[in-house]
Amino acid sequence: MITFIRESYGVSYAPNTRETIRDEAVKYFVEAGMVLRNPDNPQRPTNSGNTAYQNEPTALALFHIFGTLAWSAQLKEYLGSREAIRKEIERHRNLARIPVQLPSGETVTLSPGGQNPLMKAVIEEFCPRFASGGTVAYIGDTEDKFLHLDATYLEGLGVVIAAAAKMPDIVVHDTRRNWLILIEAVSTAGPVDGKRRRELKELFQGCRAGLVFITAFETRGVMQSFLSQISWETEVWIADNPDHLIHFNGERFLGPYPDVSGCSNAPA
Repeated sequence: MITFIRESYGVSYAPNTRETIRDEAVKYFVEAGMVLRNPDNPQRPTNSGNTAYQNEPTALALFHIFGTLAWSAQLKEYLGSREAIRKEIERHRNLARIPVQLPSGETVTLSPGGQNPLMKAVIEEFCPRFASGGTVAYIGDTEDKFLHLDATYLEGLGVVIAAAAKMPDIVVHDTRRNWLILIEAVSTAGPVDGKRRRELKELFQGCRAGLVFITAFETRGVMQSFLSQISWETEVWIADNPDHLIHFNGERFLGPYPDVSGCSNAPA
């Protein structure tokens, strides 16, 4: 698009303006149903570098007759059918989304692709095994950073989340042991390394629950490429071996350490 604008209109945009063009121009055409995102592969992750856009066929036919005598009649017909077109597009978008059932029984849907299938596994497979009866207080998503956020619940634990906070992918409160489990779901980047552990410790300082740090991977093969980065005193969960955890050193298995123990009734 940047190349087309430069060649056709003589206006040059820097490469780092791609996101601005997408968020401040293309997004509105997508929302209006005039442009389709990833029609060739609805499962493509939202933040994929291969994201593709295509004119919605009915809108494209309308664009082609702009400036002709047929424009007014065709525009009227298009506007009359626009709501039905948008509903059909929305239906296809929803079919591509990933349904996730929370421990509470509530269902949320994640955008397709990326680490979101792994996040589904964390909530539906990890939580029942290692945080049974826990409360999922936060789920992030590439389309919506605060897809699921129970701010009131977190405030009750002494945690206030700022809009600019770099949140983990999932936050679960183990109510039985009073642990706040901070989970990063990793497909291509972002394990809980030493730097990330410090960031999360600072972000959740003041929490009255003990903090537990977990990195989730799809397979051992994916984990192997991150082994040198994973922080000590954290845990690893692998989706294709859901009954097990890998403990990275420290004096206890699955539990908060003294520097993040939270309130007095957390394990010491």
